[in-house]
Amino acid sequence: MRIFLGQILAVILLISGIVGQVEEVMDIFSDCRKSSPDFDKCIQRAFNDLRPLFSVGIPELNVAPFDPHRSPYVEQRRGDARGLGGFRLILTNVSEHGWTNSEVTKYRTDAPNNRIVYSQFFPEKSLEGEYSFKMNALGRPSNTRGVWNLTLYNYSQTTSVTRIGGPGGLLKVRVEIDKIGDMSMHISNFFGGRRVLENIADVVINSMWQTGFPFIKPLINDLVSTAFTDIFNESFRHFPLDRFIKD
Repeated sequence: MRIFLGQILAVILLISGIVGQVEEVMDIFSDCRKSSPDFDKCIQRAFNDLRPLFSVGIPELNVAPFDPHRSPYVEQRRGDARGLGGFRLILTNVSEHGWTNSEVTKYRTDAPNNRIVYSQFFPEKSLEGEYSFKMNALGRPSNTRGVWNLTLYNYSQTTSVTRIGGPGGLLKVRVEIDKIGDMSMHISNFFGGRRVLENIADVVINSMWQTGFPFIKPLINDLVSTAFTDIFNESFRHFPLDRFIKD
């Protein structure tokens, strides 16, 4: 009997927490009216007020925890991995931390195109996961696997989210890097597990990344956009926005 009462109490506490979260979201968006000239600024403030919920999500609304972001599989291709200059990069079990401490600095509603655009600043954003990299270099195919981690400091990005079709339609996300203050990166096993070469590569990458950044920026944008499209569709495709924002 004592165990049964304990289970009932646990369910009551869980439901109370969920109801509290939904009421909190409704309160955060309560001042935002679509017809108001201050609508975009209101949504920007609301997004920042939602940050305490990023790490827990909103179960009743099917919003998964947002910090860390998790993506099981992200793939990037250029040409044919078996051809000269082509490659195939697969990232798995990716975790991204830092959303709770981020700040939305700009927000714009593009109603005619069914799109929102917002800029976001991260004092620190860190990512980690596993990778598989296939390419053909000078006629010699290579296939490398390992783990990686990346930390970005004073990082800014602009995200656009477009809904294809009406309510419930697919979301298409595009992320563009605006600025990186500094970064630290490590890739394991890229030189066959030879630690001396890996350590040298770490020093070179972390001290000279600004030189090569214009070349790798499009790759990073594509990778992040692919991951975010999956994540946003999972958590926000069926989000009942009209329940919280009134005309």
